[in-house]
Formats: sequence, C-alpha cells, structure tokens
Amino acid sequence: MAALVVFVGLPALVLAAGAGYLGHLVRTWDDGASTIRAAFPAEAGRPAPVDDGSLDILLLGSDTREAGASGRSDSMMLVHLPADRDAVYVMSILRDTWVDVPGHGQAKINAAYSWGGVPLTVQTVEQLLQTRIDHVAEIDFAGFEAMTDALGGVDVVSERAFRAGGHDIAAGPNHLDGEQALDFVRERKSFAEADHQRVRNQQAFVRGLADGLLDRSTLTDPGALSSFVAATAEHVAVDAGLTPTRMAEIAWSSRGLTSAGIRSFTMATSGGGTSADGQSYVAFDVDRLYALREALRDDTVGDYLARASSVPTG
Repeated sequence: MAALVVFVGLPALVLAAGAGYLGHLVRTWDDGASTIRAAFPAEAGRPAPVDDGSLDILLLGSDTREAGASGRSDSMMLVHLPADRDAVYVMSILRDTWVDVPGHGQAKINAAYSWGGVPLTVQTVEQLLQTRIDHVAEIDFAGFEAMTDALGGVDVVSERAFRAGGHDIAAGPNHLDGEQALDFVRERKSFAEADHQRVRNQQAFVRGLADGLLDRSTLTDPGALSSFVAATAEHVAVDAGLTPTRMAEIAWSSRGLTSAGIRSFTMATSGGGTSADGQSYVAFDVDRLYALREALRDDTVGDYLARASSVPTG
C-alpha cells in the first residue's frame, strides 16, 4: 500500500520539493526501508518478462516485514500499471482464497507466506495469475498507523457503520487517526461478508491515504513530507530492484496519474467450501480467472473491468 501511494504521489513530490530536498527524502527512505533478501523464486518456471511497458507489483501487509518470519500475510494486493499509465489498477486477493501452493498442495493463499515467506508468496501468485511479478513491497501493519499519524489523520469513506477495536466507524466520511485506521483496515468480525468487506475497507484507506499525501498542504510542507517518508520507510521492505531511483522512474512515467485514477477491485470469487481437514476457504471464479489472466497478459485490465461489470469493485 505504501509503495502504491509513493508511485502515485512521487511525481508531485518531485515537482514540489526540488532536487535538493528530494535528495533528503531519498536518504530518509534509504535510512529506514529494508531490502527483502531473495524476494523472488528461482527463475526456472516463472512467467516470462513482458516488454510492453506495463508493470505488476505485489503488495503484502503482514504482522512483520521480515521475510520468512512465522505468520501469514494478512493482506495481498496486485498493482497493475498499464503501459499507457492512464490508471492504476489495484486488485485485492482474499487471504482465504484456495489455491495450489507450489510444493505444498492446496491451501489458503496466505499460507504461502508462513511456509516460504515472500519468495513462495510471489511464486504462488505468479502461478495463480500466470503473470510475472516485477516488484514486491511488504509493509507491517504498524505502518498503517504511522503513515496515518504522519499525515495528521486520513479521511476515508466507509460503506457502513461498524465498531472496531473500541472505535465507532460511521457510514460515510470519517477522519481517522493512526490507531483508528489500523482497526479500520483489520476489522472483519463485524461483517457477514468478513474478508470481502475488509478488503473494500483497505481499498478505501488506500484512496484516503493517496488523497492526503497529494493534498497541497502536505506537498508544500517539507516537515510533513519528511515525516511521512520516514514513517513509511520504517515499516516497509522492498525487493532489491525497487530502489528509490527505480521508484522515481516508475512514478515519473506515471506523472499524469492522480488518486482519482486508482481503480480498485477484488479478484472474483464463487462462494466457499470446506477442505478435507476442516478449513473454511474461498473459491475463486475459474472463468473470470482465465479472463483476468488474459487481461493482465494483454495489458487490458480496464477492458476486463468494463466487461465484467459484476466483478466486486472497491
């Protein structure tokens, strides 16, 4: 999520900050961010790279940003940047989606993280979508709180009223501090739809965070910018190729984008089931998965969403 906001906001930061201050922001990022060791699986068997200018970036939210640590990835989003950069597509993958995890058989997709950290998670997603992951970024959930507080709070629009972690969330606009934001993006027990609603809330938070970063009062406040970058970097780990220079290149190629260009949706599902060992899981929609694979391969995700009007959107 943090990387998504940086990609959308960095061109504006470049224009607002100037070269000297931008160097300070880069050093601040380098001082805080971590590198994921061996973020990708072995090259053999991976989908081939594409050279059409599009990019696919896997974003992971977890209780810890240490690759390979015990635990499961609590949140998973695929960011697709089309070659023409006319939008950014953010697809949530439900953590209970039942998939084949290479070397382990059928399981919930978030089990890949606990069994093999980031590399196995990347391999699992690549196998599922038949799409090569170009970059990966991981943020621990404390980062949601830190980023929100660095911006002085985030405005999100909630689809419904609910209570999370002792906080009352109203239907409609809410101004959340860091602790409230963390509860907002993690809550699932309050909803009959459980993770379906939770990922929609996460998508709403991403939009609110992007709006807050791109607000003129933030862009013209060097202290606010520095605080945000420092708060973000401290909780983020990225693959070795996702350097500040690379992020700047991607962001500059996307300089026409605004937060309004973020198109969020959830990978289509077709109900649930129970595994032989008693696990409740979510089944993906096979027909729509094939169509999604084709759209990612052909860089036509916008057309896919237009055709599949019933695909859950954020």
